[in-house]
Amino acid sequence: MLIKILLLVFVTVFSSWVYKTVVPPPPKTVGSPNGPPITSPRIKLHDGRYISYMESGVPKDIAKSKILYMHCFDCSRYYNPFASASPAVVEELGVYVVAIDRPGYGESDPDPKRTVKSFALDIKEIADELNLGPKFYLAGFSLGGQIVWSCLKYIPHRLAGAVLISPAINYWWHNLPLNLANEAYFRRPKQDQWSFRVAHYLPWLTYWWNTQKWFPFFSVVDGTLNYTPSDIEIMTKLFTSMDPVQVCMSWFMI
Repeated sequence: MLIKILLLVFVTVFSSWVYKTVVPPPPKTVGSPNGPPITSPRIKLHDGRYISYMESGVPKDIAKSKILYMHCFDCSRYYNPFASASPAVVEELGVYVVAIDRPGYGESDPDPKRTVKSFALDIKEIADELNLGPKFYLAGFSLGGQIVWSCLKYIPHRLAGAVLISPAINYWWHNLPLNLANEAYFRRPKQDQWSFRVAHYLPWLTYWWNTQKWFPFFSVVDGTLNYTPSDIEIMTKLFTSMDPVQVCMSWFMI
């Protein structure tokens, strides 16, 4: 009897430990007593979630081109290279840019039910709420490119054009030439190769993999990115207008 009780206690404690290591903690709601404050305009979507955004460029009502910009991993709406463009060029081209906080980033609410298709539909709703017209441009940097891929598939009729800036890709896509995908994959650091394998084959272990201390995890998460001098020079020029407090922490680890 005692052995059964001890076994039950062990299983309960072990299960609790596994759950805490595999499942991320609940996010803090923006605007709640224990959450971050609301400092930017936000759009309320049909399901009650809020998406925060920041505008730059010429006034929307005189713009010739309207762009929705998607930031990269571990960043926010402040990480917007278009905001650093020459004001004269922006005015000449009549560019209006909206940079949003992707769900779960900055001041945007997370979407635990998000799918590849659902966020493309979010983009459509955001564009309608912002009165961007029947067609708009969409730009995505790094992991923000994931959203561009989704919109090209699910709402291509709403896009006037799409811009992919060093986009993230799925190395297992069937549409990519196998030799090219393998070449790009094996040029990544070993720790990133393992991180991609975990995300692809064992997605439910992704949170654990990127928080455990036993093995090297994704370089973007642990801040061990290796930039060349030319990379640093370009990034410095692109993001000179950013609020230093809001800058993606990865750049401070160069």
